[in-house]
This record gives sequence, structure tokens and C-alpha cells, in this order.
Amino acid sequence: MGLRIGEEAPDFKQNSTEGEISFHDWIGDSWAVLFSHPKDFTPVCTTELGAAARLKPEFDKRNVKLIGLSVDSVDDHKAWSKDIAETQGTAPNFPMLGDEDMKVAKLYDMIHPEASGPAKDRTAADNQTIRSVYVIGPDKKVKLVLTYPMATGRNFAEILRVIDSMQLTAKHQVATPVDWKSGEDCIIVPAVSDEAAKDKFPDGWKTVKPYLRYVKQPQG
Repeated sequence: MGLRIGEEAPDFKQNSTEGEISFHDWIGDSWAVLFSHPKDFTPVCTTELGAAARLKPEFDKRNVKLIGLSVDSVDDHKAWSKDIAETQGTAPNFPMLGDEDMKVAKLYDMIHPEASGPAKDRTAADNQTIRSVYVIGPDKKVKLVLTYPMATGRNFAEILRVIDSMQLTAKHQVATPVDWKSGEDCIIVPAVSDEAAKDKFPDGWKTVKPYLRYVKQPQG
């Protein structure tokens, strides 16, 4: 069974393109996004790592660290980085874990052999990691789990959007509605009574239903 939201993210020590990483120590007081790619020198992952590198300043603004992984070696990662820089305009500017022993991939349930189709069609290459994404908070708890099929590239703008929501809702007693983006109205959670909401949201709110109350995004 894979990791669930609210569980502690497993700690590990593993070599990376930026030296050995002790995962919980590396996270420190930050948030982290751990994401895996099936194999080095593959087309979809090349585009993803370039996109993540270009967006790193946005993750930095949110106090979020990025870290990638595949079951290939650190030397392969470093060689691949040159191709990513050439084709995507930006080389990975965050650590990429080498995981040839599949220690981290197994800890995080990133090996899904069935994702490659019927058993008769599988090969040794089916030890590839699927496209997993884990967002982990400063408390080292899993906040988000996303699993993409092998052939579908991730949307890193969506990952940023979800982090905006999680960081906001962790601080204020609000939830975010469908397709919400930072700066848009939020929803007062049902656990907050109208009486308590008067203190929390002195500028008022819009009641659509007793359980559906829209309020401007809290600041600070």
C-alpha cells in the first residue's frame, strides 16, 4: 500500500547530483516536492525537468524545495542534464537522486509493474518508476500524492496551485473551491460558526448556503 496523506514521509540517505542527502534534514523547515521519472534520457521527462527548473524561482518564493529521482545513476543524471539544458533552455537546478538500488522508489511505492501493460509484454525495463509526486510539509508529513501514467507529462503549474492552497488553508480556517487560484475568494470551513467568523473575517462574507460561505482570501 502506498503512502497516504497525513503519514510521515519516510526518511532516507541517498546519493544525488548535489552529494549525499539525508532527506528529513535536507527538507529542514521548508516544504518539499519529491517527484520521480521512469528513466533518464526519455522525452517526456526531459520536458518536465526543464519546466521544473524554469519554475524553481516560484517554488523558492513558497519555501518549497524540489528533488527528482529515477532508478538510474547520478552519473547518468549529470549527463542527461546537458541534454535538458540544450533542448529545454535550463538544466535541472535542484538535486536529482540516483536510486539504482530502488531503495527510495520502494519506500515511496514508485514501482508499478502493471503500469507497463500485461505481464507477457513486460521487460526488465519495467523496474522504471512511475510519475509520482509527493508534496511534504515542514512537519515531514505527506500533504499531497499524485500519480501520473507513464506517457502523461505533469502540470507543474497545477502543483504550484495546490501548494498555494495547502499553505493558505494550513494557516487560515478556509478551503479553496474548484479551479481556485491565489488571490481569488475562498470558502469558510463548516467548523467555523457565523459567530466565530465575525471575528476571523471582520469584512464579512457572502452566504450562498449555510454550508457555502465565500470570503476574500485572507492575507498574511
